[in-house]
Amino acid sequence: MGSKGFHPFKGRVSRHFGDSLAPDDAYLSYYDIRLTKEDVDTLKNDWLTDNTIAFWEEYLEREELRKYPSSHIVLLRPSMAFMLMQTENPLTLKEALPNFSKTTHIFLPINDARNVSVAEGGSHWSLLLVSVIDGVAFHYDSLSPSNYNEAMLATRRVSELLGKNLRFMNLDDSPQQENGSDCGVYVCIQMRHLLLKRLLSANAREKVSMSMGGKLVDAAGGRKEILKTIENFRKEGERRRSHEESRSSSPFGKKGNESRSPPRIDS
Repeated sequence: MGSKGFHPFKGRVSRHFGDSLAPDDAYLSYYDIRLTKEDVDTLKNDWLTDNTIAFWEEYLEREELRKYPSSHIVLLRPSMAFMLMQTENPLTLKEALPNFSKTTHIFLPINDARNVSVAEGGSHWSLLLVSVIDGVAFHYDSLSPSNYNEAMLATRRVSELLGKNLRFMNLDDSPQQENGSDCGVYVCIQMRHLLLKRLLSANAREKVSMSMGGKLVDAAGGRKEILKTIENFRKEGERRRSHEESRSSSPFGKKGNESRSPPRIDS
């Protein structure tokens, strides 16, 4: 997996955002995530890149999970989930992965890519939610059963990593997408719903249903919301950069690299 992320539609470029940027140019730096122009363009109506899904996870961690300091929920990045699935002995990855000793739940974006040498490999996303405390792995596939085997493999790897038996549940009542490109959006929307409405809002003594059956997913609205979130951060990053530049203005002007650096949010 490369920095460009999974994406079978490489080369399609929208004219609506940052016209002066090439597809691989940085569009926004958000903490540990560096979104490119291509990531933003494909978000409009194509297949979401792993970079976009990683941004959404970073956003949920920074803006939502931090409000619950006592929670022990991990949103594993697509690159980490992919690496875990491709590694015969997951215990060799312990140093690269988060410490799961206190973790109650793990979210894993699942992709059907198999070739580790192809950065834009794969054609479908689904979501695996591992409830460590219950010993169950819930699989949400918007084109069921497309990623059944991949999710089973990820469950087995996590089980080996944790040293704990996990029961795999493929939730057949998961909302189904209506086209061939909304799978990543379904992953993002369902991840947020399960995180905020099921896990973080539940009473400790309450039995929570993890089924998404009957839940309507507005994929078009989800795309717009994620895009709006990115655009708002980009504007804020531009405002901060402009403020910094005005405070440290130099008669020699800006260096080329500085003027081309993306708007940044890191605090």
